[in-house]
Amino acid sequence: MLTISGKALARKKPLFDDFSVPPPDDAHEGGVTLRDLIESVVRHQVAAFKQRQADRQFIRALTSREIEAGVEAGKIESGGSEVEPQSVDAADAVATALQAFEDGMYLVVIDGEEQRDLDRQVQLQADSRLTFVRLTLLAGG
Repeated sequence: MLTISGKALARKKPLFDDFSVPPPDDAHEGGVTLRDLIESVVRHQVAAFKQRQADRQFIRALTSREIEAGVEAGKIESGGSEVEPQSVDAADAVATALQAFEDGMYLVVIDGEEQRDLDRQVQLQADSRLTFVRLTLLAGG
């Protein structure tokens, strides 16, 4: 499994909690391109988002631990949400992510090494860490 993390320049707190995704199918065959890797992560996240939306429509019993966590967060939610589901197109999400990389909106670092070329092969290990670093623009710059 690949560990995914997110950081932003000039910010101590991570953008999101680390999570894991399976490597792309062809990663074990000698490597994949950065483009394929980003696409795989985005598609995995779109699928997870859709699953979370589906899960929120059902009422479920909460454990005492989930209730305590909800109290700390200031919101206890047991599902049954009537929120209109958002439509997300995986192909559009992939295109947006790739365009943002090409526009220099974020960097990709794999196992401590910055990746600059979408079409270059990257070597992944079983425990590789993929870090997305969001770049912030300077005002007036």
